[in-house]
Amino acid sequence: MMFDQVMARIAGRFGRVEPRASARAYLLGLLSKAERKNCWQLAEQAGLARPGPMQRLLRYARWDADAVRDDLRAYAVDHLGADGAVLIVDETGFVKKGRSSAGVQRQYTGTAGRIENSQVGVFLALATSRGRALIDRRLYLPEHSWSDDPERRRAAGIPETVQFATKPRLASEMIAAALDAGVQAPWVTGDEAYGQDPRLRAALEARGTGYVMAVACSTTVTINQGRTPVRADTVAGRLPATAWQRHSAGNGAKGPRHYDWSWIHIGTGEHRHLLIRRNRTTGELAFYLCWSPTTVALAELVRVAGVRWSVEECFQAAKGQVGLDHYQVRHWTSWHRHITLAMLALAFLAALAADAAPKRPTDPHRPARSSEQISLTVPEIRHLLTAVFGPPAMTAARLLQWSTWRRRHQATARHSHYRRRSVGKRAG
Repeated sequence: MMFDQVMARIAGRFGRVEPRASARAYLLGLLSKAERKNCWQLAEQAGLARPGPMQRLLRYARWDADAVRDDLRAYAVDHLGADGAVLIVDETGFVKKGRSSAGVQRQYTGTAGRIENSQVGVFLALATSRGRALIDRRLYLPEHSWSDDPERRRAAGIPETVQFATKPRLASEMIAAALDAGVQAPWVTGDEAYGQDPRLRAALEARGTGYVMAVACSTTVTINQGRTPVRADTVAGRLPATAWQRHSAGNGAKGPRHYDWSWIHIGTGEHRHLLIRRNRTTGELAFYLCWSPTTVALAELVRVAGVRWSVEECFQAAKGQVGLDHYQVRHWTSWHRHITLAMLALAFLAALAADAAPKRPTDPHRPARSSEQISLTVPEIRHLLTAVFGPPAMTAARLLQWSTWRRRHQATARHSHYRRRSVGKRAG
């Protein structure tokens, strides 16, 4: 079956039988109905007596998460690869308490929509007509508070070779690694945080990889061979009504997402454009810098711009279906191992959905017949899998054993909390 094929692909990354078995149980736990997919609940889900094997898998067992990431990337390409593939860069936050988790600090995260104590991961997604999956990840290491604090780095297990890098730099590294590994993706897209970085755009052009990158309305461009830069929103305001065309940016939850679009040649390159999107109801504008190695149509740039939202769907599925953000680990190595296994679980679900999809697209405007049904979705596939990979029957004694284990650790945590509070009050 397909799950066994996934395990066969990564089995060689584990030198011993024990961590290999734990990795299998961990992946099955991520695909299960477990409420919280941390080591305790995944161990209970697997029928283990203690969370030790799962904790060792993430922290001490000998295996290379980057090598498994390579396997995951190849697996996604094998099952989702198609012409016109797009690589998408974006970040997501993981809200955390305390200051010990690797890379944590008070910083803005779109997950909460505000500044929170959190970790931020930069991710690379692959999106094609067959599906989408997360294929790479980097934990962002904030400058000064982490990169220049040797003691804090050492406690969190951050390797000496890891130095501060901006989020666009991390994105550039992941894109280069994917292309070097043979991923056939002629396009890259990302939001303003990445589109505003000229070094990232220059690196893509040097590789001959096209991009459609969101930028701010204040971005300046040169048009008509002019010498004076003009703000993007000023350019939009000068466009005649005939400059706008209606195109769909792809299907959303409520059908095709139609906007008005316009494009303008900028700079001196024939294949360099400013792409502008206008909401047909509110008039809100969005701007993109575009470059392609060959001539492309407006519709193609619109398609790539619309694909960017696929990464948000990936984050939603990864967190909601396979516990991407359910981890309770602080160590650098443990974070990368959990995130990689969660990404692999999501890619497995995406591959199943792609293989089950109908070969011919249906006409959304044709009235549905009573016998018709939508294609299998990632949530529905995971729901079905829980029936196939049901947890082993648990005796009353084992249930009580886990209850005792949890309550003992909760008592220890409460005692430590009270002790810290009393020490703080005496110091004050």
